[in-house]
Amino acid sequence: MSQRPRIIIAQRQRLALNANLSASIRLLRSDTAGLTRYLEEQAAENPHVRLVGPEPAAIGDWLPRWSGVLAFGKAGQTTASEPASAQPSLIAHVVAAVQALALPRVEHAIALALLEALEPSGWLGRPLAEIAAELDHPATEVEAVLQRLQKIDPPGLFARSLAECLALQVEDLGKLDREMAVLLNHLDLLASGGTRRLAQLCGCDEAGIAQRFRLIRTLNPKPGAGFSTANPAEAREPDLLARPLQGGRWQVALNRSALPTVEVSGTGGEDGAANPAGLQAAKALQHMVEARNDTLLRVGREIVTRQAEALAQGPGALRPMVMADLAEALGLHVSTISRVVAGASLDGPTGVWWLRQMFSAARGAADAGQEAMASDGVSVAALRHRLGRLIATEPRAAPLSDAALADRLAAETGVRLARRTIAQYRAAEGFPAAHRRRLRPLKARRKTGTPKDGQV
Repeated sequence: MSQRPRIIIAQRQRLALNANLSASIRLLRSDTAGLTRYLEEQAAENPHVRLVGPEPAAIGDWLPRWSGVLAFGKAGQTTASEPASAQPSLIAHVVAAVQALALPRVEHAIALALLEALEPSGWLGRPLAEIAAELDHPATEVEAVLQRLQKIDPPGLFARSLAECLALQVEDLGKLDREMAVLLNHLDLLASGGTRRLAQLCGCDEAGIAQRFRLIRTLNPKPGAGFSTANPAEAREPDLLARPLQGGRWQVALNRSALPTVEVSGTGGEDGAANPAGLQAAKALQHMVEARNDTLLRVGREIVTRQAEALAQGPGALRPMVMADLAEALGLHVSTISRVVAGASLDGPTGVWWLRQMFSAARGAADAGQEAMASDGVSVAALRHRLGRLIATEPRAAPLSDAALADRLAAETGVRLARRTIAQYRAAEGFPAAHRRRLRPLKARRKTGTPKDGQV
């Protein structure tokens, strides 16, 4: 065999990421906060890039999560309408938190009674005096336990009104001063735009009222709705806003109050002379931001169209949807859909959703004779949510086994799951096994002896 060097002409094809393509991919994966930071860095380096805004939210510009909450009654309070039973993950989280408090026996019984009165919104659904009379305990003792339960994360749980719910959240942020306390006690004026009257009551100017309104706007009026033990989307400005319209239609828009606008300046530098390379880079950046916003809006509208029921009713109504479905409908690549929904969030009537959270594969085949919803399969997210709701509403003295839960879920959805799959979904929702969920009645515990403090 000849070992002499040879010259070979070959043709190869490869994909190389230039600077613009790399920046475009980065923008697609950026949420509103990350995009704003990147644009600020580019504006500091390139004098041809000028950022405008974003304009701060004006008083009365509420996010969609406040819909149905600011309907003030005669007493100046509100009600947060939610489904009949509490969110399963919320119940599991609060039960675990109550156990971790290791309360004495009497206080533990009071805490369980308050837990039974917890609504899906995270508010306390019954008057404190009524609960105290049922338990035959002084109202002051019940309120002392309530104050301990109000320390459970997220802030705002076990509130008795909207004002108290928001006050707990503002106090957790360390911003509950006298002016904010007065403002929270007059939310009816804030909702109707009575800025001058509020300024007189709070003893500050209208700019101070507007600043405090923008803080209140970012809070969660229903901390239990769509509950997640760690949902950072609640504490930041959403990327998209989804509002229901008449006729079952939805309006989806970019959150312009959190996103600056990129403008290209023809002059730059200290002498005002234009830099051709910098000017071209500024125009390219403007085009990439517009393309990112357009793609995010298209994807968001398609998601809302497919998951409208979930936005209105909660995770239990999530339909099967994978990224390939959106890619085919929008004429985009699956990787583009994945990058767009990576860190973006959407604010709707039931709270803040991560866009990635709304994707879920179908599970199981529908049995004959089942309802139409099950005929196309049920999403894994909806099955997990319904399973958690079955556990949340089960008898405390006789919890359902995994096999019984599988039967109940099959009767409700038409999807038969294996017992080990039920166990996986149950653990993912934060519920222990049936023998660990069993709670003996207080009277039975007294007959068998007095347990130690904090023991169930």
